[in-house]
Amino acid sequence: MKSLLLALALLSAPALLAQQQESQSGSPTDRPLPQQTVQGCLQAGDHQFTLTDSSGTTYQLQGDAAKLREHVGHEIQIAGTVGRASASSSKSTPPDDSQATVQVLDVKYLSSTCKSSK
Repeated sequence: MKSLLLALALLSAPALLAQQQESQSGSPTDRPLPQQTVQGCLQAGDHQFTLTDSSGTTYQLQGDAAKLREHVGHEIQIAGTVGRASASSSKSTPPDDSQATVQVLDVKYLSSTCKSSK
């Protein structure tokens, strides 16, 4: 009986070890992006929206254009997932891979005027 349990333990050990290594070394693309909030001035361009925060960082926004359009020129706070720019749907402007992009989940109006940025 003891030898049967020992044999089962030895046979299952490699499978358990492989499963543990897979869960620890999961690809970064498999993990969900963290949700963040960003506050700044909303601007509209050619079929795109950008938000510039008080430090001068500009974020390309993706999401519900109707929610964003009503706040152009306003100080807003957005909640969403922050990543890097992806392929743009606009044919006139190529994507800027260095610019952060935010998938907008929520928009909060703060002021009808933008604070001056640095």
